[in-house]
This record gives sequence, C-alpha cells and structure tokens, in this order.
Amino acid sequence: MRRAPLLSGLSIASIGVSLFIIGLFGVAAHNVDQALSGAESRVEVVAYLRDGVDEELVGLAGAEVEGYPEVESVTYISKVEALFRASRELPEFSDVFSDLEVNPLPASLVVQLQNRSRTPADAERVAARLAGYGFVEEVRYGREWVDRLYRIRRVVGGGVLLLGASFALGAILLIGIAVRMAILARREGIAIMKTVGATEAYIRRPFLAEGLFTGLLGGGVAVLLTWGAYRTINATLLPLEWVPVWWVAIGLLGAALLGMLAATRAVRRELKKIDVF
Repeated sequence: MRRAPLLSGLSIASIGVSLFIIGLFGVAAHNVDQALSGAESRVEVVAYLRDGVDEELVGLAGAEVEGYPEVESVTYISKVEALFRASRELPEFSDVFSDLEVNPLPASLVVQLQNRSRTPADAERVAARLAGYGFVEEVRYGREWVDRLYRIRRVVGGGVLLLGASFALGAILLIGIAVRMAILARREGIAIMKTVGATEAYIRRPFLAEGLFTGLLGGGVAVLLTWGAYRTINATLLPLEWVPVWWVAIGLLGAALLGMLAATRAVRRELKKIDVF
C-alpha cells in the first residue's frame, strides 16, 4: 500500500463513498425507527365500560388483564376522571363541559402493551379478550393506525437490508479490483516466490492484510463522512440522533471483513494464472 499510494488511496476513497451512502441511510433509518418507537409507545387498547358497573368487579378484571403476556399495565379511568381529562385536553370546549348536567363520558380500562407486543395481531388479540367481558360496551385500539405503523417499520427495515447488501457488493468489487491490480503489479515477484517453494498461503497473506486494511480504512472514511453529514443536517435542517456506538463498531468490522473476503476471492483467482519459472 505504501509503494502504490495512489491506487490504495483511490480504493479507500471509493469504498468510503460506497459505505458513506450506507451510513447516511443508517442514520435516517435509526431516526425513523426512533420516531416509530415513540409512536408505538402510545399504542393502547381502550375498553369502554357500561354505566353502573361495580368498580370492584372492574378491579378484579383489570388485575386479570394485567396478567396477559402482551400487557404491560392496566389503568382504570372513572367517569369523573374521563370528564376532567377531556376538559383539560380540549380547553376550547370547557364551557360545554361545565354546563353539562349529566356526565356523558364512560369509564374505561386503558391497556398499555409490552414493547414486543405492539403489533396488529397482539393488539387485536387483547381487544378480543376485553370484548368478552360482559361489562365492556366497546373496545378500540386504532386498528388502521397500528397496521400502518407496523407496515412502515417493515418497509424501513427491508430498505436498509436491500441498500446495505447492494453497496456491500459494490465495495467487494472495488476491493477485488484493487487487489487484482496489486497482484498484476507484482506478478514477476510472485512467480519467483512460487519457483523457490513459497506456499500459496505465504504469498496470499500480505494481500489479505491489504484487503482487510483497505476495507477498514474505507469504513473509517465512511464514518467520518457520515458524522460530518449528520452534524451539518442536525445544525441546519432538523434535529437528528446519532446511531448507537455498536452500529459504528459493527460497520467498521463489517468493512474489514468485506475487504478480506474480496481479497481472498481475487487472490485465489489471480494466483492460478501465474506460472512458475
């Protein structure tokens, strides 16, 4: 790499740009996932109760519902508390609420789901169980909204995998080309080494190291470029969160392994074409 700095530099820069695009998409995917997680935390199943139901019976049912594996917590909202919340959240209707002679709002059980259970299937299953209680008049959980949220998460995850695989393939091709050119430049020396008895493993080792370091340095360039883009967007356009540190570590390790994989493939093919003297 020191003897051919231009070739090495071009390879590292090309790989860095390829992985930089993956990094940008990773930052975007992480922030979308954070936004979706925040929205998912508000996914809840609400069971509206019939008037005149015994609160002790509701308490027993709430304890039973809280034992469901999909459920994180159950909160009982009385008719009085429901009216108070409505007047607080809808101040423009405060005069209407104050003039009411009869409280029209029902009591309810608000069911928060576990993180892993905020899916359409789990929400529907909990809603169906709640509807089975005789004192429950209606159950709602925003089915269309939950379905749409879950669909967005799946699309984002699939896009990350597809884009990552595409640019990883491009990086492998770039590293393979660089290693092949390095082998061709040292073709005569390699032939002499094979003539005097050097094994292929001995000859292959420095090229594998070159592929590993090329991938690792390209990954480092990608991290720096991604960090710069993140800081610029965060300061000028919209607030973003940086990806977890373990994402960066896995990215660098993956870049190094990609480099070694590409070098292994290129060396295996090119060494077979070199004849001993």
